[in-house]
Amino acid sequence: MGGYDDNNDIKKNEEQNNYQIKFRNNKKNAFLKSISYFVIIVLVAVLSSVVTANYITEKKFPELQKSLKKQNTSTSSSKGIETVTSEPIKENAVTKVAETVGPAVVAISNSQEGFFGDVENGSGSGIIFNEEGYIVTNYHVIEGATKVTVKLSSGKELNAKIIGTDSKSDLAVIKIDAKNLPVAKFGDSSKVKVGDMAIAIGNPLGEEFAGSVTAGIISALNRKIVQGEAVYKVLQTDAAINPGNSGGALCNSNGEVIGINSLKLGASVNAEGMGFSIAINEAKDIVDQLMKNGKVIRPVVGIYGGTVNPQASGGVKGVYVSKIVTGSGAEKAGVLQGDVITEFSDKKVETMSDLSSILFEHKVGDEVSCKVYRDGKTKKLKIKLTQMQ
Repeated sequence: MGGYDDNNDIKKNEEQNNYQIKFRNNKKNAFLKSISYFVIIVLVAVLSSVVTANYITEKKFPELQKSLKKQNTSTSSSKGIETVTSEPIKENAVTKVAETVGPAVVAISNSQEGFFGDVENGSGSGIIFNEEGYIVTNYHVIEGATKVTVKLSSGKELNAKIIGTDSKSDLAVIKIDAKNLPVAKFGDSSKVKVGDMAIAIGNPLGEEFAGSVTAGIISALNRKIVQGEAVYKVLQTDAAINPGNSGGALCNSNGEVIGINSLKLGASVNAEGMGFSIAINEAKDIVDQLMKNGKVIRPVVGIYGGTVNPQASGGVKGVYVSKIVTGSGAEKAGVLQGDVITEFSDKKVETMSDLSSILFEHKVGDEVSCKVYRDGKTKKLKIKLTQMQ
């Protein structure tokens, strides 16, 4: 009655065990539910981010979306190597200029008579500027030639006739007998700015490299290069100008010729990235005169002289007059031997090249003001410019 009941104890233990098992199952289920909720929240957040990003890309950056789609659809695999189908490359300014002006740039060969026949004396480039076959080039390209040969961009070779030359400007005009020729258009070099694109077309190192195109920028404007009595106003460019490029075209991005390349002008500099081209506005009047007269008619003061040494003249700077040309404007104006020209055309003169540069801006018959230093005093004169003989 009051003794030990095994059956009761067993039942109690079973009830306790059942209670404990139920408690652990509930705890485990709760933990799994928490993880499930967390995973669901993360998935929802990721999906929301993707949808939002896609919406923003489509609405705000439609071009980017199109580009990405094209990349995805254009990429294919062949034996492990990825290939992308690209769109056609658009033409740039250099390509257009090369196609437009290139056919009007020719190769020129200079031959001289030798003991065993004609001997090639040099080569260069030229620009067809007139449909009747007129070509402008550098004077030094055809200097001393007894025979000039022109090779067109088509490969056809023709003999050329020298129409006119001018050593002072290093320009010459020649002519070939041909029709329907491609012609280059002259531009306006006064509108050129530093930093503008510059495209050089010519035949560097001879006919083997005919039609070569180099590109750069305009590095400087109105550079003055003095060679002997000549003063050149040139454009400076970093576009490569090599032997054979002389006489070729320097173009702007519109395909207009803004300069005539000349290696000769840069020969004394001998520096990388410094090429020079005779500004086309300087060349136009000379080319016209060469076509009409075969030469350039230039004005002169009518004196012989040189640059004064300031130390020997008491600090006076100018051009010393050593001789007067008989019948010249200087003689008629009263210029005397021993005078020092200190001002010409209302511009200061310190060197002979200064005087030559000012003269290039005038024509025969112009009356120009002049100041001379004589016997410790300055005298004003008026000189009428005469034609160079």
